[in-house]
Amino acid sequence: MSRELPILFNTEMVRAILDGRKSCTRRIIKPQPQSRLCYTFAGGNCGTWGYPSKTAHESWGDEYRLPDGITDEELQRRWKPPYRADDILYVRETWYKDKYRYMYRANYSDSEKFYRDGKEVKIKWHPSIHMPKEAARIWLKVTDVRVEQLQDIDGKGCVKEGIEEEPLKYVGDEFVKGMFHDLWDSTIKKSDLDRYGWDANPWVFVYEFERCKKPKGV
Repeated sequence: MSRELPILFNTEMVRAILDGRKSCTRRIIKPQPQSRLCYTFAGGNCGTWGYPSKTAHESWGDEYRLPDGITDEELQRRWKPPYRADDILYVRETWYKDKYRYMYRANYSDSEKFYRDGKEVKIKWHPSIHMPKEAARIWLKVTDVRVEQLQDIDGKGCVKEGIEEEPLKYVGDEFVKGMFHDLWDSTIKKSDLDRYGWDANPWVFVYEFERCKKPKGV
């Protein structure tokens, strides 16, 4: 059964979703695992992610090989990401409400001016985390969830993340990955760059999604 859950996006990424350029998002796995994780379909841990078996690499390839020295205690760890396939997500974005309507920061340029009764006024935008569900205008359906290291992304993956497609056509994967590198690091606190920045190559949950209609009764 699908769930209705909130997801935060900054203004730039909201614009990319509205333009039809963004259909994927990567979110850091916390705490960081020591190798690739696998989804559990059945049993007491159904719906969680955990380490593959010690022999999984023999059938699935070296990407599923566990690191030497991993402890039995670590192997028992489970991860439960906030989103799973078929979940319906409502986007929380930077917003404002006047007497009559909701307004969204992504609809306006940085130089936009606002007027009331013929006088210029300043809009005090509210952060996305405080946006109520009733204000949501963008609804997404999660179509796939997987685990990767950040640098596993290719040029097409960067485009799905909202990077402009033209550079991929004319300059190639590495240039586009460089653009995504800069975008990713801009979202990470400076104090966390050594753990979660591009160069740290952290493990991430990759969520693929598509636009959908607001569910009935919401």
